[in-house]
Amino acid sequence: MTHWSARSLQLAIQQLEIAPTIHYTTIAEILRRATLQPHRWRYWKTTVWNRDAIQRAAKVLWCYERADWLRERGILVICVDEKPGLQVLERAQPMRRMIPGHIEQQEFEYIRHGTVNLLVGMTVHDGRMWAECLPKNDGEHFRSALQPRRVGGFGAYKGIYLVMDNGASHIAAATKACLQAQTRPWVRVCYTPAHASWLDQAELLLGAFSERYLKRGSWDSHQAMLDHVMASWSEYNELFAHPFQWSWTRPRFREWLARKKDRCPVAASEPPSQAVTPPPMGLQIPCNTSATAH
Repeated sequence: MTHWSARSLQLAIQQLEIAPTIHYTTIAEILRRATLQPHRWRYWKTTVWNRDAIQRAAKVLWCYERADWLRERGILVICVDEKPGLQVLERAQPMRRMIPGHIEQQEFEYIRHGTVNLLVGMTVHDGRMWAECLPKNDGEHFRSALQPRRVGGFGAYKGIYLVMDNGASHIAAATKACLQAQTRPWVRVCYTPAHASWLDQAELLLGAFSERYLKRGSWDSHQAMLDHVMASWSEYNELFAHPFQWSWTRPRFREWLARKKDRCPVAASEPPSQAVTPPPMGLQIPCNTSATAH
């Protein structure tokens, strides 16, 4: 058996003759008192916190803590992320709107009109977003979405710290060369550690945008969904955009590393200040500057 409940444990106890008889509610009470929940489980994804991963996380957190301070000095912190392969679905029958006593109903069967590759970006200091729908989820289309309409569209600023994960289109040599060639504003990429893309605030943005503008949607064509997405992100900025309250700061990260020394041999062997506090490239930090957590 791979999944357990109080009733299946009852059967196992009786078959193994651990007890001649026992009621499943008794088993449930024993589990409750022991704070055990055999009916529940969840996935996890392992991040190897070696020296490179710790330094990457520290750079990203440094940018988040000082997003306002950097903006005052003409430097933006921008996060980007994709949601590829979004299915464009049209319900086979018209939706039944809610009425008193009945919730909204949707037809289970659907007509599929292809997929959409959604790319979003956000400025960390105010939470405002932009979106592009890419024909393909590859480096060529990713670079065209950033250049020059988006990254090149912040000409009033002198620099950008660009936070993103390690997707193939992000780490491609052509993408790195394209961003390094950007001069006004200059671009410094802060990659999240492997299997730690949750450090990218654009993932939170995708969740918030999808919940409000994609969930329960029905589109009668591929173009209809494209038009909907492009019209919706400006409305999101007007109604919902705000900086995320980001509480995972470098001090908290250092404390967490100290508690997880068995998983973080690098952090255990080095002083915290050496292991996790290198600033991003190209900027000197005054020693009296305080971080602003989001």
